[in-house]
Amino acid sequence: MNRETFDDYIRRFNARDMTAFETYLAPNVKITNGTLDLYGVQGMKDHYSRIWRTFTEELHIERFVSDEDTLAVQMWTHFTAMLDDSESLFGPVRAGETFDFRGLIMYRIEDGRFTDIRIAYNSFIYTNLEGEAVDWGIPH
Repeated sequence: MNRETFDDYIRRFNARDMTAFETYLAPNVKITNGTLDLYGVQGMKDHYSRIWRTFTEELHIERFVSDEDTLAVQMWTHFTAMLDDSESLFGPVRAGETFDFRGLIMYRIEDGRFTDIRIAYNSFIYTNLEGEAVDWGIPH
């Protein structure tokens, strides 16, 4: 997959366009995100429906490497809580709190779609409303 195609996926993801999952994920995709496993396009949609209910999320590609069947990125993802949520995926949050994920993501590709996605964390930093930042390690 080339950078232009991947950038389209990221642009659509950042726009909360769930049809990007149908376009770029194989129907039986497996996603390993820390200790969280998701299966299939519907599993991805269900997961992000929950995340996007509480947070804005912006993906930023810092480094991109790809060949015909493998893609890897170094990524920074910034989450901002839009509302107070006592049951968010990251635990209780207050509107305005932020979370910054930095890590590596490896994608396996078949027929132009992701069949396996593996996320490795370098850091996951929570910043409270007072501006105090704490590295949480792996959130799930």
